[in-house]
Amino acid sequence: MAAAPDPLWETVLSANLLATRQGRAVFGAWRAQARAGLRRLPRHQLHLVRTLAPPRGSFPDFLNPAEAAQGLSEGVRAILSTPRRRLAEEMNVLTEAPSWLRPLADGEPAALENLGQALHGYFHAALTPYWSAVRAQIEADRAVRAREMLSGGVEALLSSLGPSLRWRPPHLEAEYPFDRELRLDGRGLLLVPSVFCWQAPITLTDPGLPPVLVYPVARTHHWWLPHQSGAGPRTLGRLIGQGRAAVLQALEDGGTTSEVARRAGVTSATVSEHVRILREAGLTASVRDRNTVLHVPTPLGISLLTANRRT
Repeated sequence: MAAAPDPLWETVLSANLLATRQGRAVFGAWRAQARAGLRRLPRHQLHLVRTLAPPRGSFPDFLNPAEAAQGLSEGVRAILSTPRRRLAEEMNVLTEAPSWLRPLADGEPAALENLGQALHGYFHAALTPYWSAVRAQIEADRAVRAREMLSGGVEALLSSLGPSLRWRPPHLEAEYPFDRELRLDGRGLLLVPSVFCWQAPITLTDPGLPPVLVYPVARTHHWWLPHQSGAGPRTLGRLIGQGRAAVLQALEDGGTTSEVARRAGVTSATVSEHVRILREAGLTASVRDRNTVLHVPTPLGISLLTANRRT
């Protein structure tokens, strides 16, 4: 399991979605604000990102290096170090590759530098304002998968990845736009939860690369900016109190309403009310896993708990 959201997978997949109307209830508000932010990006850089990550069809594997797990800058550096032969080969997967992409396919330094600037610019305009919300969704999903793993091992984890993925031992089947088989041959599989992966999971085109499967996490229509859900100074002011502090501490490692109630020594109804207010303030996130709702702290909530321990 990926330890955190992958900034380059989220960059590419969000660029895919930006040019479509898919998932309007989930991504409509994000699209409107992201497009406003992207107007400040040089037009040729935005055009480059959207050309390399089209709304339909494949895109080059070099856009999603493993190094991105260490952060955006590390991932972009890996892209700019892609061998020329690989650049040229993978650019061929684009259904429509305009002639102005030739310098990039040839690995010309100026074209690569422009790509690096474009990826950084796109990320900071379209994703940075919402990155804490993206991290919260990924943390919530990882908490669900961890519980499945602890209770039933790898098979339980793989069985929990539906509905777009089905575990039918020894095969993991996915809803995919075309027939394809990826054999692991003992290499293992990296599962990457993603906010901007829409409906169908996705993997790298080249079967010779380390196997990666990016899958969509569960989201609500207001995932993208949790502190906009009625939060503000009044909501944050209501957090001052022993009850909510105890609940936030009790769900530090994630838990259901009843589990948090037992840890905090209060009723489930009390926990539900406190969690609602904590969620509105952007300090917790909740994700449904079948008949269970799991609550986890967001990065902001974790920071608050960490700061509180130091004082």
